[in-house]
Amino acid sequence: MASANPVTSEVKPAILDEVNPIALPRPALVENERSFSWITDKICGIVEEKTPTWWWVCFVLACATASFTVMGLVYLVSAGTGVWGLANPANWGWAIVNFVFWIGIGHAGTLISAILCLLRQKWRTSINRAAEAMTIFAVVCAGIFPVFHVGRVWMAWFLFPIPNANAIWPNFRSALLWDVFAVSTYGTVSVLFWYVGLIPDLASVRDRAKNKIRQFLYGLFAMGWRGSNRHWRNYEMCYLLLAGLSTPLVLSVHTIVSFDFAISLLPGWHTTIFPPYFVAGAIFSGFGMVLTLMLPLRAIYRLEDLITQYHIDCMTKIVLATGSMVGYAYAMEFFIAAYGANDFEIFAFVNRAFGNYAWAYWIMISCNVISPQLFWFKKIRQNTAWVWIISIFVNIGMWFERFVIAVTTLTRDWLPSSWGYYSPTIIDIFTYVGTFGVFSVLFLLFLRFLPLMAMAEIKAVTPQADPHKH
Repeated sequence: MASANPVTSEVKPAILDEVNPIALPRPALVENERSFSWITDKICGIVEEKTPTWWWVCFVLACATASFTVMGLVYLVSAGTGVWGLANPANWGWAIVNFVFWIGIGHAGTLISAILCLLRQKWRTSINRAAEAMTIFAVVCAGIFPVFHVGRVWMAWFLFPIPNANAIWPNFRSALLWDVFAVSTYGTVSVLFWYVGLIPDLASVRDRAKNKIRQFLYGLFAMGWRGSNRHWRNYEMCYLLLAGLSTPLVLSVHTIVSFDFAISLLPGWHTTIFPPYFVAGAIFSGFGMVLTLMLPLRAIYRLEDLITQYHIDCMTKIVLATGSMVGYAYAMEFFIAAYGANDFEIFAFVNRAFGNYAWAYWIMISCNVISPQLFWFKKIRQNTAWVWIISIFVNIGMWFERFVIAVTTLTRDWLPSSWGYYSPTIIDIFTYVGTFGVFSVLFLLFLRFLPLMAMAEIKAVTPQADPHKH
């Protein structure tokens, strides 16, 4: 036996070299071999430092912008939905467009947190916390529009199946009611997922807090976390269960939102391609928003060691893949209309590309199909300024996509005598612009009071946490 060991030790590497060539090293998810203490100091320091001047400037501007939405909604309730520019035949306008846009923005958070967690994609660890927060804030902005679109907002409680004396139940055959259940479930699970992931990091901030109020508040929300083996076991099981529960929501929520259009009989809407097309578009716009938010924060807080070029590459490749899916869906819509030989369908799509709203259609094509193709080039992916600009184009294009789908079909219905040209009012515009203020206020508060990144998860992917390295 003693003589066999040297033989085994000599032969085994040779066999391994023949079967498995030497693999290229994976890119480091935390560069410069940063220590656990450096990661804690860096991320907790964002919360603990004195509030910077730029934060106050952004917060004041965000509050001022958010006031546009508040004033617009107050005026809407007092005067009626006619102030939104809705008129026959376009009784859906910016409200539905903005609802679908904001719901789509939130999809990246659940995708990064749930699906990439189940697929063991470790690069998600630096961006999942901000993406989850973005999801919740986007759902808040989205929920504003359908609630106020009902006109008599004090009757919106009829959207929920609450028994009442007159036995008036909601119409469960309406896709708009399906939205209520889908979006409320999505928002609830997203908040739970976000909060559970925060618990270990809240305990870290609690233990570092230097005044009693911060200690009490962070301690209250940390729920007595002490980092024991039992705590970690229960935490990981809960996180895994929430990831499994959230995964179907990524597909179901925007699928149900697409049914708002797809179950109708209107040309351009009545198509089975809408569910996968909407899901791909939602992930596309969601990752665009993640890049839009995280790249400036990466520069401001010097987080290059935690949000590396590899993270940016992964996100841009997902944007490229989903953007290509969206472009394929655009082409297939024309093919299906032509193959089906339905004159009304053919007219609907020709009208989109060359009718009154052709300008919106070609903005959509330029931003959603052409601009992401630049990510094929490594030099573009490595230039953060270009990545950030393209991410903004992605979100502009996805808003125009929803606008084109809603408005071009509604303004050209079955009766040419009722055709019109939809244009938003100043109330429409200010109410929508104000939602970016609402989103920014919530995100800035998150940035100021909660850890921007999941410290515990980042530490698990550092080189010193790898047992195979030592």
